[in-house]
Amino acid sequence: MKKLLVVVVLAFSIFSACHSTTSSFREVEDVPNHVQDKIDRTYKLQSINNSGKGYYIVFHSSGDVEVEVETQGESVTIRINEANLHNESVKQYTYYLTTDQEHDVLNVLVNGESMPFDNVTIL
Repeated sequence: MKKLLVVVVLAFSIFSACHSTTSSFREVEDVPNHVQDKIDRTYKLQSINNSGKGYYIVFHSSGDVEVEVETQGESVTIRINEANLHNESVKQYTYYLTTDQEHDVLNVLVNGESMPFDNVTIL
């Protein structure tokens, strides 16, 4: 009986590890040079595909930015909210997104409104 229990627990552990989520979203403080070279400051929203490993999401704003990410089904939604907009300098906000294979739709909402990427680049 103990052997059976060990086999079941081991099988469950392997199954859980194989199907664990690999989605992540984080702000990038030090953007690698090869990525920074691809960023165009004239674009408000840009996606840079990191050879299938993940996506650099670049957003330019003259205000303070708060970001939330939500996954539902096959969609990933990035909600960007701007506050304290001013006409002075524009700041670059860079994030790195990795997704599971099941996520094949990426939506970006800026201040509650859908925004398409101005440019999509592949490294």
